[in-house]
Amino acid sequence: MDKYTLLREYFGHDSFRPGQETLIDALLDGRDALGVMPTGSGKSMCYQIPALLLPGITLVVSPLISLMKDQVMALCQAGVPAAYLNSSLSFPQYCEALRRACRGAYKIIYVAPERLSTEGFLHFAAGADISLVAVDEAHCVSQWGQDFRPSYLQIADFVEGLPRRPVLAAFTATATREVRADIVRLLRLREPRTVVTGFDRENLFFDVEHPEKKPQRLLELLRERQGRSGIVYCATRANVERVCQTLCDHGFSATRYHAGLDDQERRQNQEDFSYDRKSIMVATNAFGMGIDKSNVSFVIHYNMPKNLESYYQEAGRAGRDGSPADCILLFSPGDIRTAEFLIDNTSENESLSPAQQAALRKKDRERLRDMAAYCQTRNCLRAHILRYFGESCPDTCGSCGNCRGAFQEIDVTDQVGTVLRAIQTAENRYNTSFGMSVYLKLLRGVKDKTLSAWAMEKLPVFGALARQPEGQLRDLLEQLKLQGILAEERDGAYTVLTLGPAAPEVLDYGQPVRIRQKLQTAPLSLQAPPLPPENPELLAALKRLRARLAREANVPAYVIFSNASLEDMARKRPTSLDALLQVSGVGAVKAHRYGHEFLETIRAAGLAGMQN
Repeated sequence: MDKYTLLREYFGHDSFRPGQETLIDALLDGRDALGVMPTGSGKSMCYQIPALLLPGITLVVSPLISLMKDQVMALCQAGVPAAYLNSSLSFPQYCEALRRACRGAYKIIYVAPERLSTEGFLHFAAGADISLVAVDEAHCVSQWGQDFRPSYLQIADFVEGLPRRPVLAAFTATATREVRADIVRLLRLREPRTVVTGFDRENLFFDVEHPEKKPQRLLELLRERQGRSGIVYCATRANVERVCQTLCDHGFSATRYHAGLDDQERRQNQEDFSYDRKSIMVATNAFGMGIDKSNVSFVIHYNMPKNLESYYQEAGRAGRDGSPADCILLFSPGDIRTAEFLIDNTSENESLSPAQQAALRKKDRERLRDMAAYCQTRNCLRAHILRYFGESCPDTCGSCGNCRGAFQEIDVTDQVGTVLRAIQTAENRYNTSFGMSVYLKLLRGVKDKTLSAWAMEKLPVFGALARQPEGQLRDLLEQLKLQGILAEERDGAYTVLTLGPAAPEVLDYGQPVRIRQKLQTAPLSLQAPPLPPENPELLAALKRLRARLAREANVPAYVIFSNASLEDMARKRPTSLDALLQVSGVGAVKAHRYGHEFLETIRAAGLAGMQN
């Protein structure tokens, strides 16, 4: 059986996606490989196809239990013998899985990185015929990546300690050039075949909003997407609790996920979301790495993440089936302060030396500035993301919130001059710099204890911009940072605002300053309002059948067939197993397992239509 036959028989596809075949061929030729491919591009296929063609076992190193469970469930439904070895198994279950693995019962085994160094697993690995080791979420090996996990540093030693070194492959969705170099070095990949397919996902709509009242705006966005499945990300556990309660109080089918819940509740809530018993998951970033739910049609960030890597990975959990999906970030200045607090008070990576931890915090702050710049740019959001990851792209995409939004350009030269003089005056008078919040109060004439302690009420600039609302003035300062007229620097534990390199052009030479101001417009999205399908009654019947089969098999509905497969089925209306195999996403195993019932449903719907 060749790779094309496997693709059709097991996974129901007629052709490979960009980059897949190149990586598959490299692994089959015995060459190490590195694949950087966006979420939803089919990274798992790049090692699953070789796993079925190579003679021995494929180990997949994966960071999260939920990812392993989803992947193994989908593989078993497709007819691929697979298992996982992690802490969710009881000791007898783990021993039984190892025993079966030793007998060659599985072609693909998922394992947590921490498991690689345990005595029992090392004993198994020493006697097993391991042909391929695939490292998923490979960016976790780099301390410059957004999800550094020290346990990933053990992988290279494990591989080289095997009786025969297998082919080694690494995969990730988000990695800058620096992180890619770390992956190759730290995993000790040998002249890897590297494929970077590009980070763009054209089916995703990106937008950043600056609402005055986040809870109210979130409810509006969710009402516009009523009945669709989505994720709402929050920066803290407390926000998850508040937001989830608000949604439930307003009649939304929502559940929650964060590290403060016990394991049983987290599993139950994740299953409720995966099995479509709840349509909205409210979560911290503890939820989602590797989540394979195909019908997530929106991801809303209630708070700004700490970096663009995390944002793009989390936003990318929308639209995995290729359908249009929305990625909306609700930004407020307080998000920056929350992110700074989380960076400065993290308890992660305690195994690093103090010097390494300080370097990592510095890098985290740099990434935070890039994230904040994304939230405040008036230029193309998609281009901002792609250029961050080192990809060249047009200046506009025509399909993000900024490209499709309405803007007006306004002259702010006079206000900017006032702002710059205020900062210059304060720095000269007190021989120190202050944070943005101090300057906002100074310019708006707001009395508080900090200003009183420095006698700032006596400065001539006190209240100079009193008529300007705080939100507008703060936005102006953020825009000046993007233009290099202002700059932020770290002063001990605080971030202070100073004059930027472009300030002299304004102060000394009268350079005019203009900014783009976004106008309030109708809601934007790539998702059209739901249109009646070509065969609405048939599609509804197919979905009811899928739901029943999923309950009986105790798997999420999308594991049986995706929405895209059912829609294609409703369009093509196959009347035989051979015709069913021409439906997108229908492989031979699923066709034989479920085909007769789906064909009967199609036949019955046809008869009902004739009678009507």
